[in-house]
Amino acid sequence: MSTVRLRLLILALLPLIVLMPLLLLLGMTRWSADYDKVLIANVESDLRIAEQYLARLMTETGTDLLSVAESTEFSTLLDRSVTAQNAYFSAKRDALELDFLYFIPSDKVEPVASKWPVIRTALNGMANTQIDIFSTTDLEDFSDGLTTQARIDLIDTEAASPTSRTVEDRGMVVHSASPVMIPGHKGVLVGGILLNRNLQFIDTINALVYLNAVTGGERQGTATLFLDDVRVSTNVRLFGDVRALGTRVSGAVRSKVLDQGQTWLARAFVVNDWYISGYLPLTDSFGQRVGMLYVGFLEAPFAAAKRSAYLWMMVAFGAVLALSGPVFLWLAKGIFAPLERMSSTMRKVEKGDLSARNGNIGTKDEIGQVAAHLDSLLNQVQDRDQKLRAWADELNQRVDQRTSELRDANAKLEQTFKQLVMSEKLASIGEITAGVAHEINNPVAVIQGNVDVMRETLGEHAKDVKTELDLVDQQVSRIDAIVGKLLQFARPGEFSGYEETTMLQPVVSDCLVLVDHLIIKRDISIVLNLGDAPAVKIDPGEMQQVVINLIVNAVQAMGDHGELSIALAPTQRDGTEGAALIISDTGPGVPEDKLNSVFDPFFTTKQAEGTGLGLSISQTLIQRSGGIISARNTDRGAEFTVWLPAA
Repeated sequence: MSTVRLRLLILALLPLIVLMPLLLLLGMTRWSADYDKVLIANVESDLRIAEQYLARLMTETGTDLLSVAESTEFSTLLDRSVTAQNAYFSAKRDALELDFLYFIPSDKVEPVASKWPVIRTALNGMANTQIDIFSTTDLEDFSDGLTTQARIDLIDTEAASPTSRTVEDRGMVVHSASPVMIPGHKGVLVGGILLNRNLQFIDTINALVYLNAVTGGERQGTATLFLDDVRVSTNVRLFGDVRALGTRVSGAVRSKVLDQGQTWLARAFVVNDWYISGYLPLTDSFGQRVGMLYVGFLEAPFAAAKRSAYLWMMVAFGAVLALSGPVFLWLAKGIFAPLERMSSTMRKVEKGDLSARNGNIGTKDEIGQVAAHLDSLLNQVQDRDQKLRAWADELNQRVDQRTSELRDANAKLEQTFKQLVMSEKLASIGEITAGVAHEINNPVAVIQGNVDVMRETLGEHAKDVKTELDLVDQQVSRIDAIVGKLLQFARPGEFSGYEETTMLQPVVSDCLVLVDHLIIKRDISIVLNLGDAPAVKIDPGEMQQVVINLIVNAVQAMGDHGELSIALAPTQRDGTEGAALIISDTGPGVPEDKLNSVFDPFFTTKQAEGTGLGLSISQTLIQRSGGIISARNTDRGAEFTVWLPAA
């Protein structure tokens, strides 16, 4: 008994006096380290977002410039007057939100190309976009306003590296160039965006990274673009609403990021306070480090939260220690007697006295519950055989039930296997379709090349057959589009859903022209009711493919005579505005038992003619644009409805 008492006292007091303080210290140390890692991980994630936004800005600038260089409008502009060219460049510069945009002919580009690698790359036929540093002279060539925008007076900053400079007048520019390959007008189209004082750029980064900063959340963050170690665009404040333009980064950060080319992910002193900071080095087209991209949030709220957590844990530990010690000692006293009584009962049971019981030990706590449970278990031993027999019967019933469930599961497995076999067949057909589509591209390229040769050979006489040659170009383009859709059906994962705003009235009119050769062979009348419907977001070529497929199906279903009705009207669907295109015919309609299968791949009612892919591809194109295509039978024949949401 004395040994049990001693052990209970040791077990009660040892965790409180020794183990709990040690665990508390280890826990607080580990929690603090993990807390700091979470903050660093957050700022690293924020820095990646800012880097991705800068990369996207550069990519979009290069894409916009390449689109202008390859546009038909630009190719015709170069033969016009200088005044017209200047007006065009001014309008495009404003539309693309560029700070400068100009064209350098190939006979004048060499001196500039030798200075800028971006332009040299474009001269070699490849578009390129980089960050470059422009001098005051470079900026003056475009506008005095850019020189003024770039000029920033330096402000003495605590912890910054010593410098004798008083002003930063260079400009950090997103510099982009695209090759122009127009016959007779080859050269390079150059454009760019000045990032100095570009508050829209830096505020957009800040909004993307710190969405709660405006509402005063604890994670108050800032973003900055550095030219060398000078803040040229920032939302860090000196005081009030005055931005810290012209302040400089600390010497420690400059040494690691600009001199060593490493990314800084740690606390850093920013202007007038400590921030959890991330600095990323930026390189120009020469491969030299010329600046930094920064994001960070105030350390003070998190440091205060950490201190508060430390204080709270220490107070809680002290309170638990003060209250639990006496309670544990008092509870230990109530354990000794019940344990001895239960030990005596178990000795009697071991000797064969199954009627031995603990009885009421005078307490209803856990010890009393254990004693009562022990008595209950001893009572249950006497009727164990009877319950075991009942359990055996129940087990047999459950085995029968599980056997039935296994049969059902096996049947479902066989059905799933059949579906997998069909999916494998569809995949093989898709591969064959992709191969055939690629083979079609070769003769189409030969046709297009010979048309171009005809134009060059005929010279001025090509105007006499311009309509016919343009028609050949259009049909070759149509073949290219159809081949592309075949490839898209065969390998949908390789294509993305590019969308643009499209008016459906001209698309329907163009489609009627393309299928006119089918309609004039039959006694088929066309009833058009093209109302004013809103524009929708879908590629015009894809929409044309859907409309032509539905019209051809309707014409073939009607045979030699009938009436084709095409209606267009604005329609709401589930509260969303959109446009509905309804195409109906006076044919026999679709068999009711097959109406739900018309959009399945390779389903067709024209066994000798169709492939069963038209409606399946049409459904894919419409659904990818957020719309829906449905079919039903009317009193007159079949009716297909294409609904697309408004752009």
